[in-house]
Amino acid sequence: MELDSLLLERRVDALLAPWRDRVGPGVALGVVRKGELVLHRGAGLASIEHGVPIGPGTRFRIASVSKQFTCAAILMLREEGKLSLDDLARRHLPDLPDLDPGITVAHLMHNTSGIRDMLEIQRQGGADLGTAVDQATLLEGIRRQRRLNFAPGSRFLYSNSNFLLLGRIVEHLSGEPLPAFLERRILAPLGMSDTRMVEDPYEAVPHLATGYRPGEGGGWARAPHGFRIGGEGGLVSSVEDLALWDRNFTTRRLGADWLDALSEQTPFNNGHENFYARGLIVRGYRGVRTVGHSGLWPGYRTEFLRVPGHEVTVIAITNDSTADPGALAKRVLDVILEERPGIRPARALPPRGELVALTGRYLDPDSTTTLDIAATGDGGATLSLNGLAVKAVAAPDGRLMSPASSTALFIRPLGPELIEVEQDAGHVARWHRVAPGGALPPGLAGTWRSEEMDAVWTIAPEGDGLAVRVRGPVVSAGPWRVEAVEGDVVRVHVPGTLMDGWLDVRLLRDAAGAPMGLEVHGGRAKRVAYQRLG
Repeated sequence: MELDSLLLERRVDALLAPWRDRVGPGVALGVVRKGELVLHRGAGLASIEHGVPIGPGTRFRIASVSKQFTCAAILMLREEGKLSLDDLARRHLPDLPDLDPGITVAHLMHNTSGIRDMLEIQRQGGADLGTAVDQATLLEGIRRQRRLNFAPGSRFLYSNSNFLLLGRIVEHLSGEPLPAFLERRILAPLGMSDTRMVEDPYEAVPHLATGYRPGEGGGWARAPHGFRIGGEGGLVSSVEDLALWDRNFTTRRLGADWLDALSEQTPFNNGHENFYARGLIVRGYRGVRTVGHSGLWPGYRTEFLRVPGHEVTVIAITNDSTADPGALAKRVLDVILEERPGIRPARALPPRGELVALTGRYLDPDSTTTLDIAATGDGGATLSLNGLAVKAVAAPDGRLMSPASSTALFIRPLGPELIEVEQDAGHVARWHRVAPGGALPPGLAGTWRSEEMDAVWTIAPEGDGLAVRVRGPVVSAGPWRVEAVEGDVVRVHVPGTLMDGWLDVRLLRDAAGAPMGLEVHGGRAKRVAYQRLG
């Protein structure tokens, strides 16, 4: 496949115009063909305060795109005979709680361990991503857990805990800090001089773009982030350096077997395919196989999208928290794949009338999970789970689906009040529409404690309803508004630096109907138990 360079440049320049034509944060974009960076563009500002444009060598926090590097380190150690992917995780991390005797290193790499996400553990205790939280606190939160989201290998659920733990395994087996291992074994040999692990969120990094979010009074504000992160998302990098990383998949200057192993998929226990390989996500787009990962952190978003069959990679990184680099990368990919043999046309969404008819709130009573579907004025629709809203796209079979690379969500209407939702591992459930205007359940007010979260929730009247105030291991927070859903199910709305989200909460009652506990379900931390105090 040959690229029409002039056409690609014109189309990319047009796609970047919204960032170029304003004073604000922007985006860096690169296209790699057969290991060579054939197009590199920047638009917008790396620093609004100093008027510094995004250009060659601008660095960004690439967040979860870091995960593939952590997995590469694990695979290198496997080649040296220092571990097996079938090793029990506790063999290398004896302080890991014995939540299940079967959690392996492979389960951590494939996001099938069932371990709750460390960021959500902190969030239920009141700590937002802007709160100063060190790795010792994150690890202590993981150690407090006494239940898993699911049995290891049975389901997929994205969890940053898995990759913090993998980084600790690298350190345990190599005898050196993860940043030093990555620098010595991967970054320096590949000449990736813009890339390094920056765990301290307050460290001054040369040429690092400032991450921005919309200001409360208009304009832009710096996006705060206080978590000390590592193997799950701590790298800073540039388009040029990620192009060097991509080139290694072609030249194999470093690795061979471990490079191939990064994109190897392992089925779930029931035989269904898991799209999450080892720090890389394997998907299909318009009939072609894509391999990549996205990154999301306050003020930063990244998309690293490879199409091995066409020897093309698109890299999009932004310091604009409102931007969608995943959608941008696919629009660039559309230009590259245009009129190529075997490329399927993008399937259109259902007519607007059908999307309007689907609009509403839905509940899966078995998992205590709510979903909002909303038709938009541009003929599209948004899907929202726990506050994460994405623009729906049409799956090849006509169902609505989430384009989020780390989510499996396919929706088919079954009638005016019912939808069928398929998620990971072939899990299918029927969700029903919830009537608006429900009443809050009696008995919800009170004080509740979770040992696993080390948090106390006080639910009390606030304005016309109820609100949660939290006392956690790091900070206190609230008020968090409580909204009725149906029966004993409510939403607790949690404002955040990255996004405003919600927790789905069920009030549990004893045989006599008296309130006895709460069961809290976040996007990545399920079935968290809270007991009534007093």
